[in-house]
Amino acid sequence: MFELLGIIAAGGASAIGYVRSRDFVQRRLRFVEAAQRPSTPLIAGAAATVIAAPVVAVLPIIGAGSALLFGIAVGAGTRAGARRVRRTLTPGY
Repeated sequence: MFELLGIIAAGGASAIGYVRSRDFVQRRLRFVEAAQRPSTPLIAGAAATVIAAPVVAVLPIIGAGSALLFGIAVGAGTRAGARRVRRTLTPGY
């Protein structure tokens, strides 16, 4: 029972991290050149993993893989947001 709650919590946090990071890059970082670099999703994902690690260590239901999954989702959301910005700002596509 607790394993299922942990999977649901990890999946929910990852989905929220993906959507929020994608929207943040798309709305707020639209004209920031550094957000378009190829290394930006890796940095965002690593930072999210490091920030989520202490929270995961305190919660007994969620494991360490949840922080890693959250970091991957944030990195993927950052990449998707940057791709959407490039697509909307580039004429002819």
